[in-house]
Amino acid sequence: MGKTTVFYFMALSREQKKKILENLREKISRQKAMIFVEFKGVKVKDLFDLRKKLKKSDSQLIVAKKTLFNLALKEAIKEMDFKKMDGEIALAFGFKDEISPAKIIHEATQQNKNLKILGGFVENKLQTSEEIIALAQLPGRQELLAKLVGSVAAPLLGFINVLQGNIKGLLVVLAKAKA
Repeated sequence: MGKTTVFYFMALSREQKKKILENLREKISRQKAMIFVEFKGVKVKDLFDLRKKLKKSDSQLIVAKKTLFNLALKEAIKEMDFKKMDGEIALAFGFKDEISPAKIIHEATQQNKNLKILGGFVENKLQTSEEIIALAQLPGRQELLAKLVGSVAAPLLGFINVLQGNIKGLLVVLAKAKA
């Protein structure tokens, strides 16, 4: 992944806006999840920390003007209008999986009350903030795999214990018969 400018606040030329739109459209085309976040009143340091956490999980946080978001998203999400949303909006893109950006942002909202999840776009469907929060509270892939292995192994371990009990009983009987 190349370096990308994360914050697009200043007055921009037409060429700069085109580059930003191309960048946003490219990210939209390869995303597995987009989380809409309001960050009004959040310190820049906290945004950079959030950005670092997202980057570790192959996700990215982009802040741009609502007009640019609307232009970039109008093909993907026709029912979304960022102009109607209050506050400052950022998009978190998840490229590896759907859950990790939601988890990271939900964790950040617990630490910083100025961050708010507004909703998202997961599996080509618009999701409410409640649905994104529910997604964030799901166990991770590794935890689910561990539970699956435990579920599969439990009956086998029980069967082994039963067989060992029979063998132990046989040994006790043989030991008493020998004595």
